[in-house]
Amino acid sequence: QVQLVESGGGLVQAGGSLRLSCVASGSIFSIAAMGWHRQAPGKQRELVADISSGGMTNYADSVKGRFFISRDGAKNTVYLQMNLLKPEDTAVYYCSVDRTFGVRSWGQGTQVTVSS
Repeated sequence: QVQLVESGGGLVQAGGSLRLSCVASGSIFSIAAMGWHRQAPGKQRELVADISSGGMTNYADSVKGRFFISRDGAKNTVYLQMNLLKPEDTAVYYCSVDRTFGVRSWGQGTQVTVSS
């Protein structure tokens, strides 16, 4: 079983930046990808960005050019650098780990609030 702990959320003004971190521990093997999702009130959870074990990245159209995902394999950590934040980026952000055998694990979430 994989445990994920997110940090770095908070309150920021529009146009500002935040960096989210997610540390994985436990049964850290057979990881195919790590990613970030978000869920705003009244909306479904959506993919923000993910990064494969080979370093390939994928972004939601709404964050392309503003958000950047990276991964430190030695620290079992995935980061999400969020720039030029907008009020519509306000959500709970969840870290995820996808295993090669098809299991996804979730973190507990961290709140990001962007004020206008």
